[in-house]
Amino acid sequence: MMTRRDAAIALDIPVEMAKRHGVPSRMSEAEFRELNTNPPAWLVQSRANRTGKRPVWVHLVCEVCGFSEYERPKKWWPTFDFVHCHSHSPAQLPKLEAGKTRVEYQDISAHMFGIVDED
Repeated sequence: MMTRRDAAIALDIPVEMAKRHGVPSRMSEAEFRELNTNPPAWLVQSRANRTGKRPVWVHLVCEVCGFSEYERPKKWWPTFDFVHCHSHSPAQLPKLEAGKTRVEYQDISAHMFGIVDED
């Protein structure tokens, strides 16, 4: 079984869109395969409208332990050099290069911080 959120991530659509178009809160792998293989008109249109400029979902992976989760990217997000989960400190990340400044963006997801090393 997979959740609506899992299906939305796999289909590369927002959860809100999945809900609006009747994707059930839980579905079997077979039901998902059918939806993905024979998409309804709304999903075909959604795929056709993609420009590729901004992803629907971003896969965040902790630089320290490898914990990962998917999150909807925010418009204000810079390109992160590193991501780490709440249970690790920035001191556990790779060393800062000389002449750079490390900036931390807190709570970019439920469990993650984003790090940018600026010149």
